[in-house]
Amino acid sequence: MELMGDASLTNLFIITEYLTNLHFVAATILLLAILYICLRSNQIYLIDFSCYLPPDHLRVPVSTLIEHFQCCNVFDQDSIDFQVKVCERSSIGSEACMPAAMHQIPPDPALNLAQEETQMVLFTIIKELLSKHHINPKSIDILVSNCSLFCPTPSITSIVINKFGFRSNIKSVSLSGMGCSAGILSISLAKDLLKVHKNSLALVLSMEAVTPNGYTGKAKSMLLTNTLFRMGGAAVLLSNKREDKLRAKYKLEHLVRTHLGSDDQSYSSVVQEPDCEGHVGVALSRALLRVAGNALRANISELGPKVLPYSEQARYLWSSFRKRVYVPAFKKAFKHFCIHAGGRAVIDAVEENLKLNKDDGEASRMTLYRFGNTSSSSVWYELCYLEAKGRVKKGDRIWQIGFGSGFKCNSAVWKCISNLEPDMENAWSDRIHLYPMEVPYVFDH
Repeated sequence: MELMGDASLTNLFIITEYLTNLHFVAATILLLAILYICLRSNQIYLIDFSCYLPPDHLRVPVSTLIEHFQCCNVFDQDSIDFQVKVCERSSIGSEACMPAAMHQIPPDPALNLAQEETQMVLFTIIKELLSKHHINPKSIDILVSNCSLFCPTPSITSIVINKFGFRSNIKSVSLSGMGCSAGILSISLAKDLLKVHKNSLALVLSMEAVTPNGYTGKAKSMLLTNTLFRMGGAAVLLSNKREDKLRAKYKLEHLVRTHLGSDDQSYSSVVQEPDCEGHVGVALSRALLRVAGNALRANISELGPKVLPYSEQARYLWSSFRKRVYVPAFKKAFKHFCIHAGGRAVIDAVEENLKLNKDDGEASRMTLYRFGNTSSSSVWYELCYLEAKGRVKKGDRIWQIGFGSGFKCNSAVWKCISNLEPDMENAWSDRIHLYPMEVPYVFDH
């Protein structure tokens, strides 16, 4: 009996140990499975995007813009001469467009016309993007819009929800006052929302309304905006669904935001305010390019360690130790660059700061030439250009760089995860064979 009891205890001990090990293995497998699912669900995929292509009858060649300045009986001769000089050197070609209200003499900034411009741009690109991928509007879970200087009531997202019949429980946010960098900022907000709301689709809308923002005073710092901005917009479809990886174009790898608003010079470099005669406009300070350079350096100091190879990081640290200036070779980290098309001087300054060549800034220069400064959507027109040229290949990394009031510099890094079709129709398809072209330093009119 005693021997049988010992055997039973031994068997019980073996069984208990076996069950304990089995529970441990099962718990480990379950934990790994949970971690795998969590890590996979944190990926943000860019399914597709659409850029607005204005109709040809809204084109504003330099000669037409100059004629409007002269005929609208708003500006004195000194203001006209200044705007003519800027237009001639703006690098914006004859295909860039303005909304119908700006073709009137004098331009009409009425609220209903601003709403018409907003609806024309956004309704067109949303319909194009959703129909292309056979997406029911009610399947959109998150909606984010940004338009810096036009903030109507109801909001822009409400206008879109009403038009397309989105669900009543959609998470919607309308951003304003965020400047030209708001396109990437909106992606950042959508990314954060997608981290919280699993298995979701997000639609991001970026544009600037030109209609209500013409300046009619004499301050040269404010007259600049009359010559640079044109109509445009972009719709971007994001997802955190694992199954959408199969149809997505890109994966978001990094997003870095820099805000220098605590510095007075940076804060006041782009400001909407009334001039001495009460005319409201957006003033661009002479320090703008220097401020943009400072913001870019602060931004890449955070982005660099995330994307640069260790050899470049070592060189940078060594140069810092020796108190020498060394600009890392970002071309070793990125295949393509989408620099905000804020103006020729902005593109030149970024190329110089990052030691890039003219080919690296081609998409930005051609976007500025054909579409003008479309504000927050310009980086999407640039990526659209690269796609139309068939240059984006699977595995390529793209760096989008946005600048805006505040002062802000935002970076988004995308990795191409599919084989793109260069013949797929987009905003550049109709005339891509004409580009790149030589942009004259001074336009003849």
